[in-house]
Amino acid sequence: MSVEAMQKQIIEIESELCDIRKGEVYKAIMEMVERPLIEYALGRTGGNQLMAARILGINRNTIRSKAKKFGIDARKWKMA
Repeated sequence: MSVEAMQKQIIEIESELCDIRKGEVYKAIMEMVERPLIEYALGRTGGNQLMAARILGINRNTIRSKAKKFGIDARKWKMA
């Protein structure tokens, strides 16, 4: 995604951000971005957290803790 496209998307969610308390905008935006990113990476790797973490350039423990924080179950993408 280009910087311009990202800026446009942030502008589009501006109305949602109006309800967020001052000082919490960064946290709210990061949560909006992180969850879909983690889900995307897990989907690409069939739920393999180590490979998903490598795609995102983060530690395996980090992806596990963030998945837990967002209520993401990596088994959803496990291939039978």
